[in-house]
Amino acid sequence: MLSHSPDAQHPTLHPLPIVDIMPPGPHQPEDGDRQAELFDTQPPPWELAAESDCEAAAVVFSEAPFGPFHYKIPTELLGLIEPGMRLRVPLGKGNRSVQGWCVGVETSSLPARSLKDVLEPCDESPLCDPRLIKLVLWMSHYYQAPAGQVFDALIPAGVRAGAGTRQQVFLTPSPRALDDEQVDALPSKQKSAVRHLLAAAKPLTAAQLATLAECTEAPIRQLRKKGFLSAETRRVLTATGPLHSVRDRSAVQIPELTEPQAAALSQISTAIESGKQQTLVLHGVTGSGKTEVYIRAIEAVVRMGKQAIVLVPEISLTPQTRHRFQDRFDDVAVLHSQMSAVERHYHWQRIRSGQVQVVVGARSAIFAPLPRLGLIVLDEEHDASFKQDSVPRYHARRVAYVRSQIENIPLILGSATPSLETWHATSTGHATLIQLNQRIAGRPMPHVQLVDLRTPGERSGGGAISRPLQNAVRETLKEDGQVILLLNRRGFATTIQCPSCGHVVACPECDMPLTHHRDGGKAVCHYCDYQIPTPPWCPICKFDGIRYSGLGTQRLEVEVKARFPDAKVARMDSDTMRRPGSHERVLETFRSGELQILLGTQMIAKGLDFPNVLLVGVINADSALHFPDFRAAERTFQLVTQVAGRTGRGNRGGRVIVQTFTPEHPAIQAASQHDYLQFAEKEMLQRRKYAYPPLGSVARIIIRGPVEETTEAFADTIVERLELSRDKLSAEVRILGPAPPPIAKLRGKYRFHILLQAADSTSLGETIRQAVATLKPVAKDDIQFVIDIDPIDML
Repeated sequence: MLSHSPDAQHPTLHPLPIVDIMPPGPHQPEDGDRQAELFDTQPPPWELAAESDCEAAAVVFSEAPFGPFHYKIPTELLGLIEPGMRLRVPLGKGNRSVQGWCVGVETSSLPARSLKDVLEPCDESPLCDPRLIKLVLWMSHYYQAPAGQVFDALIPAGVRAGAGTRQQVFLTPSPRALDDEQVDALPSKQKSAVRHLLAAAKPLTAAQLATLAECTEAPIRQLRKKGFLSAETRRVLTATGPLHSVRDRSAVQIPELTEPQAAALSQISTAIESGKQQTLVLHGVTGSGKTEVYIRAIEAVVRMGKQAIVLVPEISLTPQTRHRFQDRFDDVAVLHSQMSAVERHYHWQRIRSGQVQVVVGARSAIFAPLPRLGLIVLDEEHDASFKQDSVPRYHARRVAYVRSQIENIPLILGSATPSLETWHATSTGHATLIQLNQRIAGRPMPHVQLVDLRTPGERSGGGAISRPLQNAVRETLKEDGQVILLLNRRGFATTIQCPSCGHVVACPECDMPLTHHRDGGKAVCHYCDYQIPTPPWCPICKFDGIRYSGLGTQRLEVEVKARFPDAKVARMDSDTMRRPGSHERVLETFRSGELQILLGTQMIAKGLDFPNVLLVGVINADSALHFPDFRAAERTFQLVTQVAGRTGRGNRGGRVIVQTFTPEHPAIQAASQHDYLQFAEKEMLQRRKYAYPPLGSVARIIIRGPVEETTEAFADTIVERLELSRDKLSAEVRILGPAPPPIAKLRGKYRFHILLQAADSTSLGETIRQAVATLKPVAKDDIQFVIDIDPIDML
C-alpha cells in the first residue's frame, strides 16, 4: 500500500501483501502425528520449487471483499496482463466470476497450486498508467477508501461500460497469406484483397478491405474460409461528429501583459523549466488577469511538447473557460458532469491517445489520463466544490498536489480568496506566493456599500430588495448597465408553516422543512429530493391560511420582475440549469446584452467576466455565516468577495451593495474592503485557539441507520475502538462525540457523527485505520459508517 507522510510530500509504494484466497482445507494432523504412507502424495521438492516460481496479479475489487488478492497468471496470458487492466477472476468458495482491477504483477512466493487462475483480461490495454495507479493507491490509503472504488472514480463509467462502442471483426493475414505461390493461385479479386491487406500493415474490417480492394465482401469471406485471413473481434469507439470543434482564432486579440502579470509568468516559467515539482499560489484580486497568466504558462508547456490540466469549480465556468482556451490552443477537451457517457468516453480516448493539449473540467478532470502532463492549474482553488461528497471523499486540491509530485511537475493554485490551508502553506515554505494586487488597466476595485437590514428605514415594502439596492438597480438600468443579484438559496419559500397550529411541513425522510417551489406547485426536500404538491391548507388542522415564509431565488425572481417590469431577467440555479448547455445559453445571452438582470445562487459568483455589469447586489450575506461550521466565516468572506468581483471589470466602473443583519462581522467588514490579509490574520487567530485546519488535521466519521438507538450504540462502539487505538499508538488525537449532526435524519436514516482532531494527518489516519480495520456492522441492523478525511461539510 502507499504510505503517507504528514505533509503528503513523499508517497512511497510498498509491496502489496500476498493473500491466500483458497478456502481452508480439511484439518491436517501435526507432523509428529503423521503416519507413514506407502506412496508419498507430496510432489518432490524440485517440482515445488518450480511451481512456486509463477507470475501473479494483485487484484482489488469495488465491493467487499476489497482485496488485494493474488491470482496466478496462466501461461497463455503471460505478457498480456499489466497493472491498470480489469481482470475477470474467481472469488470465494463458489468461485463466482468477478471483475477486479490489477494493481501489480509480480513473482509469487507462494506455491502456484495455492493460487487461483486469472480467467481473462477485460481490457486490451491498461486503463491507467503506472503513475495513475500510484495515485490510486495513495488515495486509497489517505482517504481510507477501497482501491477498487477509487479506480471506479478515476475511470468514468462511460469508459468502463464502453459507451459509444460496438464489436467489430478485424482481419489480419494468416501464415498462408505470406506464401506467394498460394496467393498467386487465388482468383484475381481474392488475390487483390490479400495484397491490399498486406500493404496496409494493420488490421482492417471486411468493409475497409473491400473498399481498398474495390470488391464486394464475398471474396473476403472466401479468403477466411480458405484460411488466408485471421479474424479477431474488438470493441471499438464509433462516436464521432460535433463532440470536438475547432474555433476560428483569426480574430482573437491577445492582450499585452501588465508588469505584475509578466513578473508572475516569469516565476511560473522558471518553475516549468526546472523540471521539478513546485506549488505556486497565484493570489490575484478579481479582474487582475489570472486566466491570461495560466494561458501563457500553458503555451510554454505546449511548446515543450507537454500537456496541461485546468480545473474550475463550477459547470457555469466551463463554457467561458473552454472558449478562452480554444481561442488559443488547437486541441482542448472538456470534462464535466453534464456530458453524456458517450461524449465523456470519446474525449477520454482522445486525451489518452495524446491528441489533446489542454483538459478543462471540474474536479474529476484531475484524473485525465494525459500521457505527457506538464502542468496542473486549479482556478478558484478555495472552492468547496473541489471536495467529493461520496466515496472516495477526495479533495481535488490535495490530489492535484500529490499527482504533481508523482509527475514531478508544477502545480498552480489560483484565487482572489485563497483557502486558509493554501495561504498557510505559503507562510511555511510549502508553496511559493505570487501576487497580482492590481486590476487590468489600473481599474479600481468596486466600492462596497453595506446595508444594515436591522434598520427599519432600509427595507422596502417588506420585500427582499432594500431601498438602496432598488434605487441602485434603477440607476444602473437607466445607464444601460447590467445587474447581478446573488441569493444563495433556491426555491420560492424556505418554510411552509401553519399560523394557526404552528405545524411546519417537513420531509418525512429527513425531518427538514420542505421548500416551496412555485414552478410546478411542489414542496421539495433539497436533501433527498422528496416532493409533494404544495399543500393549500394545513395537513394537521386544515387551516386554509398556510404561510410561505423565507426567501429563495424563485421568490426573488418574482419580486425583481414586479419591481422592474421593463427589464429582462434570468435565473441561474440548480433548478433552471439542469439541461445540457443551459449554463452556456444563459451566460451567452447575458454577455450579448439581451438580459439586464441575472440572479442566482453561488454559481454566478465566481470567475464570470462581464464588462457591462455595473452593479452587484448580495441579497443576504448572512445565509451561511452562522452555520455550525468552523469554516462559516471563511465561506462568507469568499462568497461576498467573489461576487463583488463580478462588477467594475469594464471601463465604466462598478459598485456592490451587500445586505446583511450583521455588518459588523469581521468577515463581512474585510470583504467590503477587499482586504484578504485582514480577514486571514483574524481568522487564523480563531483557528489557532482550537487547532482547526490549517493548524491541525480533522476527520469526521458519520454513522447512519434506520433505528436511532441502535445507530447511537454502534457510534459508541466506534468511539471505544478509537480510544483504544489512540492509546495503543500513543497518539495525541482529540475525539468528540458521538452526537447528532445539525441534520440529524437524512433519507430515512438517523445520523450521528464523530469529530477527530490531531496535529498531523498521519497519527489521525492511523488511529482511524486501526480502529475500524475489523469493524463490521451487523447486517440486520442496516448501519453504515463513512470516514471523511479533511471534511468540508459539517452538516
